[in-house]
Amino acid sequence: MKLITAIIRESKLDQVREALIDAEITRITVSHVSGHGQQESIDIYRGKKVVPNLIPKIRLDIAVNDAFVDITIDTIIKSARSVVDGEIGDGKIFIAPLEECIRIRTDERGGRAI
Repeated sequence: MKLITAIIRESKLDQVREALIDAEITRITVSHVSGHGQQESIDIYRGKKVVPNLIPKIRLDIAVNDAFVDITIDTIIKSARSVVDGEIGDGKIFIAPLEECIRIRTDERGGRAI
């Protein structure tokens, strides 16, 4: 099991969500977050550099069984990329091992709980 975390542009949420549903990945968690990486805007105010503004983004958390990792990643990349080669600010994907998953309602554990 893996936990896939994707940070994407706000404008791409519907497109990514629809693509994930088409790929039969229907269980996701969506959060509104903000931050900055390479897509920072350095403003100069009265001759001084101002700290970059935090840019609003969307965070997707998706727990998947190992068989769905590549499908999920490919789907996010294809649907979140803004142009053919992409551009700064399209986002990032993080993959972490998921030690355990427990469905509270039924006490199912592991891959069956996802």
